[in-house]
Amino acid sequence: MSVSKDALAPNLAALKFDNRLVREVPADATPGGPPRQVQQAFSFVQPTPVAAPKLLAVSSDFAARLGLSSDDLNSAAFLAAFSGNTLLPGMQPHAVNYGGHQFGRWAGQLGDGRAISLGELITEGGERWELQLKGAGPTPYSRHADGRAVLRSSLREFVCSEAMHHLGVPTTRALCLIGTGEGVERDMFYDGNRKLEPGAIVCRAAPSFIRFGNFELPSSRGDLALLTQWVDFCISRDFPEIASAHAEPASARAAWFIEVCERTAVMVAHWLRVGFVHGVMNTDNLSILGLTIDYGPYGWLEDFEPSWTPNTTDGEGKRYGFGRQADIAHWNLGCLAQALAPLFGDHAPLHEGLRRFGTQFNQSHNAMNAAKLGFASWQSDDATLLGDLYTLMQAAEMDMTLTFRALIDVLAPNNLDGLAALEPAFYRTELRTKYAADIAEWLTRYSERSSTENIAARRSRMLQANPLYVPRNNLAQRAIDAAEKGDLSELNALTEALRDPYTERAQFARFALRRPEWARVRAGCSMLSCSS
Repeated sequence: MSVSKDALAPNLAALKFDNRLVREVPADATPGGPPRQVQQAFSFVQPTPVAAPKLLAVSSDFAARLGLSSDDLNSAAFLAAFSGNTLLPGMQPHAVNYGGHQFGRWAGQLGDGRAISLGELITEGGERWELQLKGAGPTPYSRHADGRAVLRSSLREFVCSEAMHHLGVPTTRALCLIGTGEGVERDMFYDGNRKLEPGAIVCRAAPSFIRFGNFELPSSRGDLALLTQWVDFCISRDFPEIASAHAEPASARAAWFIEVCERTAVMVAHWLRVGFVHGVMNTDNLSILGLTIDYGPYGWLEDFEPSWTPNTTDGEGKRYGFGRQADIAHWNLGCLAQALAPLFGDHAPLHEGLRRFGTQFNQSHNAMNAAKLGFASWQSDDATLLGDLYTLMQAAEMDMTLTFRALIDVLAPNNLDGLAALEPAFYRTELRTKYAADIAEWLTRYSERSSTENIAARRSRMLQANPLYVPRNNLAQRAIDAAEKGDLSELNALTEALRDPYTERAQFARFALRRPEWARVRAGCSMLSCSS
């Protein structure tokens, strides 16, 4: 299945893999094989070849970061390697074992059921990037599934992970999206309506794909030896600054847990800044590096509703709604702390980490909210000002992204002008009329608070904090609809707009509009499931 270096373009041949995970944590004794309970950290597994791979999209800037040129990306060898049909020299494909709490309940072993890591690429600049194919076939963790993925979910993951990077949100990356040329049967809403959909594979990348569940599973089994190996390996490889600063394992582990808590807090604060709803914040979907990971039934807050979640599985309980994400992150960290407790003779560092989550989240959230409003710093009364704005946005059904973009040009010398600027944000004309006086009063207060700010500095802060282009579900769905018919133009235009989400450009005006009415109830726009 491997290809020799002599058959590759120079850049592909020069790629260097240093696969520490497969060297340093224990492997399943049986490569591949059927779904089963695995006691070790990972299993060696081969991607399943596909019939007719086709490159649908690529992140050229991320590819360049890995040392790949446009010629490399368009080569047959690249297509073969990143569709799972061949392996480049140095790749050691494997799937990792982990568990997790799903919707608040312990689910036991989960693992990479359709994600196969190809290896850890080391760039010329010394960066480590684990490359992973999602949808490349079954693994020992696939349970009753086929290990494949459909185009709609793969396209959404490709688009959103790259968009989040350009939004400045900590995230995994996506190198490419490849169609498999094969059909995949799926029941989108688990209601018995199965249909054949086009298959696809997305190659995603991160310095590490270790997640909270990697520690929860061995701890739940009482396997303290494996738990210890996971913790010490993670610190050594993924947190080298902590490893070098702390000679004693206990000290390193304490500093590490606190760092994980603080990174998670910053990540969630960014989610709230841009209006992102993850949709399925299970503990197996939270990265130990504080990166946004596993883009499934995500969504973007449009008409402001703090309890909203796009995930139909969570439709009643709304556990993972927009406004609950910080609380859920803290709960998940509590699960991680419980899993790690056997390695801590003194639990004080675990309690301190959870406390630091709250401190870091409040600091980050306040600083980001100040920037969204254009303020140089957060003042105590600003919480009331922002809270009142959110109350009005919810009552008047105002679009979150467009409201904050409009405020950039609202200096409120005339409140009527302010209302006019906010016009694109309203979903219902009658509500705009009903709340016009309340919004005008709020704009007066906002103007008074802003009067002490330098106008140019205020505008600059807001332009950097408030995106204009975000991957709204209806935009992704339009790209999916076109791509399923073989038309990639909408996907290409959307990804180009999202590469610079803070800069207004006339050619991308259609990507800066509030959700159309047809998308309010359409599957894939307002309603998504974990089916992919």
